[in-house]
Amino acid sequence: MMRHPAGMFFLALVLGSSLALPVASAAQTGAAKAAKSSHAQPPAQQFVDGIAAIVNKQVITLSQLADKQVQVRQQMKAQNIPVPQEDVFKRQVLQQMINAALQDQEAARVGIQVSDAQVQRAVQSIAQRNGITVDQLKNEIVRSGMDWDQYQSEIRTQIQDDRLRQRFVEDRISISDSDIDAFLQTHQDLAVPVPLTAGQQQQIQQQHEAQIRQQQEQQVAAQRAAMANAGPELFEVAQILIEVPDYASNEVVAQKRKEAEAILRKLKSGADFAGLAAASSNGPQALEGGKMGIRPLKDWPDLFARTIKDIPPGGVSGVIQSGRGFHILKVLRRGYAQRPVPKKAPVQQPAPVPAPQPPVHTGAGPMMVTQTHARHILIKTDKVTSDEKARAILEGLRNRIEHGESFAELAKRYSQDASAPKGGDLGWLNPGETVPAFELAMGHLKKGEVSEPVKTPFGWHLIQVEDRRSKNMETEFRRIQARRELVQRRIGPAYEDWLDQLRSQAYIDNRLDHTQSGTR
Repeated sequence: MMRHPAGMFFLALVLGSSLALPVASAAQTGAAKAAKSSHAQPPAQQFVDGIAAIVNKQVITLSQLADKQVQVRQQMKAQNIPVPQEDVFKRQVLQQMINAALQDQEAARVGIQVSDAQVQRAVQSIAQRNGITVDQLKNEIVRSGMDWDQYQSEIRTQIQDDRLRQRFVEDRISISDSDIDAFLQTHQDLAVPVPLTAGQQQQIQQQHEAQIRQQQEQQVAAQRAAMANAGPELFEVAQILIEVPDYASNEVVAQKRKEAEAILRKLKSGADFAGLAAASSNGPQALEGGKMGIRPLKDWPDLFARTIKDIPPGGVSGVIQSGRGFHILKVLRRGYAQRPVPKKAPVQQPAPVPAPQPPVHTGAGPMMVTQTHARHILIKTDKVTSDEKARAILEGLRNRIEHGESFAELAKRYSQDASAPKGGDLGWLNPGETVPAFELAMGHLKKGEVSEPVKTPFGWHLIQVEDRRSKNMETEFRRIQARRELVQRRIGPAYEDWLDQLRSQAYIDNRLDHTQSGTR
């Protein structure tokens, strides 16, 4: 994961109704390694200047650290996770703050910004996927003891971190054709989501919202029924990680294994797993009791999946070794997702409308898809070219096309897209390959027609539809889905490597851990 989501409401919602919340899942997918503990210096040497750490040019003060400790302690107590000794707890929290500062700085460097509208769309999506309204979501958050503004702030952070992950991690994961072939050989029953056009997605969403409005108007008295989900079995897993440094000697590796085995002996003697994780784990989830989230077995790394598949709920693995060190895994829960039943649901509260689920193709017959062959002309906006100017340029070009000039020739001369040398030719497009605004406009065009100027996150476009055809895309989409599954498995270690790079390139003066003081 990027950073731990605010409060337990995320976990309740994920378990209760959907494993694909756009923020929570974005919130739980990859994480940074926590730095190793070291003995603190006497207070007089540590904190004379009131500074806990310096991360490049950003100062983390003692008061900020204290505030964060209060917040994390409350979250741990709410989850019944023992809080470790004060010096260990303080170092763990400070390391989280350092990691967060590095990510925020990197986002600012590359210009990643999250608007208020994007936060509101994410909040609406979370509510809709859980069959409740935004007001009901807000009430649940406030009831849990969290401030609504704080919740939205953490949603904003999750969106930012998800974009960082996509830009610097997901796009750099290499999946070869042989990887995909091997995956498909062992997953012949792979379910492939049927691609929907932007118009179909919009229609489904509108129908869903209408159902919710109708249900609210009727105020049907009902309780939420627990419904068994026919999906895959879910595993909630926690870990204790004893990290082994890169290029460690055999003696160091042996010592780290002994540390892990000593922890395992404590667990077998009845010690609390969450407490040991908070006090001893080098994993990014240490202060969350080592909890790594809830996923189907196939979405856990292969090493973990092989280990936990036969462990019952509450069971603990032996010591297993990976490229990062030695792990001890605990299966907190396993089972099939059910929608949560509210403990204090008002008598007249309408039953939530289940979120619409996309259809899937399981290999029974062809997978016919309507493809569109299209061209476009893109004018990007910047400090020089405003939205009004970009639109005016395209309106002028559209007028010239209507008077007989070639769309392709004008695209070669004016388009700012990489397709310009090819006359703006985008080739054959499948549903979902372009952003919704582009696809909606394209979907309304007949063969040979040219759109009005269309705005997307990339700029302003003119679109021309060359042709349409129906094609069996079963093989292609199975390979696309296989690649997605493989990326999901590899994203955690890849993200940790990227964050390691950030740390190695940064100036970090950690006043609680002098092994990191003044490092770059």
